[in-house]
Amino acid sequence: MLSITRCLLSPRYHQSTSSSLSTLPPKFPYPFLDFELMGAVGSAVRPKIVDMSSKQAKFVENTIASHKVVIFSKTYCPYCTMAKEPFRKLNVDATIIELDGNPDGNEIQSVLGELTGARTVPRVFINGKFIGGGTDIKRMFETGALQKYFE
Repeated sequence: MLSITRCLLSPRYHQSTSSSLSTLPPKFPYPFLDFELMGAVGSAVRPKIVDMSSKQAKFVENTIASHKVVIFSKTYCPYCTMAKEPFRKLNVDATIIELDGNPDGNEIQSVLGELTGARTVPRVFINGKFIGGGTDIKRMFETGALQKYFE
């Protein structure tokens, strides 16, 4: 067990009794677990700078402001399907923006992340207000809270 643990450590953290680099432990045999190839964990959580004056940001703002119900979605996403279904059952005309078919989809998703706190889809807005995602909309429909928006 000790030898596996030593192999998992990056050479720069490994303390060797010799000053020679040749005494460093061999690389772990599975490259998908090689921490040097994986990069810093912090790089995955660095916030991306979003230009809220971009054409994509203006598109999002205008779309939300000019439609009662807006769903930002992806065609293959099961949570998006979950979010759309209650509106179909209520015969509510929702404006659906499919991001995977839009050349600006990634930028729009970044703008949505900035506005709502998450880049995940679906992002559902009613009367200009962010309501939630797929499970939120489903729960609201089941409890009757969603229907109150359309009475």
